[in-house]
Amino acid sequence: MSPSKILVTGMSGLIGGLAGRQLAKTYEVSALGRTKVEGFPTTLLDIGDGIDNILPALEGVDTVVHMAASRGNVSPEIHIKANITGVYNLFEASRLAGVKRIIAASSGAVVAGFERIEPYKSIIHDPDFEIPSPRPLITTQDPVRPVGFYTVSKMFTENLGWMYSDQYGMSIICIRIGKVEVNDIPLNTRNAAVWCSHRDITQMIDKAVHAPKELKYAVVFACSDNPTRWRDIEHAKDVLGFVPEDSALNHGF
Repeated sequence: MSPSKILVTGMSGLIGGLAGRQLAKTYEVSALGRTKVEGFPTTLLDIGDGIDNILPALEGVDTVVHMAASRGNVSPEIHIKANITGVYNLFEASRLAGVKRIIAASSGAVVAGFERIEPYKSIIHDPDFEIPSPRPLITTQDPVRPVGFYTVSKMFTENLGWMYSDQYGMSIICIRIGKVEVNDIPLNTRNAAVWCSHRDITQMIDKAVHAPKELKYAVVFACSDNPTRWRDIEHAKDVLGFVPEDSALNHGF
């Protein structure tokens, strides 16, 4: 599936910026968000404010890369507006506009609760722990273990995507993104287990954009091939052809 025009939300941020600029080497890319993106036509708005304002930005767009989100330690009301109401507004506007595919940012943190239990706790934090073979991995088929309202709101994105795919035939691919850092190196031992390099996250998004049109719904983890990785990336390889090029091992972890 090869798009002709791509709209990127959150392109003023780190991941949206990386993805949008990479895709712009091949495709016509526009931005949507609350901040102007230099060098790209940008629709300035808050997706939490309604559907009608979003529609003009989707004219001629067949693929949406949705990387905008409310993150961090903010009130549930802020998460609700951005990550629940805003996601619904964007999905519904996309349906009305005839968008064929949405690549939506979920978060690997929807399973962060597993970090508190064994063997994952030791895999991440104990350098002397001998990782069992085969390596125990959390897959997208395992139950989620959210650790805060942000991660709860990201499960809304995945569930809404499933509904839009099932009911309306849209292709929705949700990426449970690992820890992407501004300086492109893991900041600590914990982050090294779930780190995703700039090169690997842009590859993942590119693979999702170009996935076969028959792929109507998928949820995948995005991590680099880190020695202490405990999130499954085989499913992403199977459905998208994603093979990480980087590893936290190259940064001393």
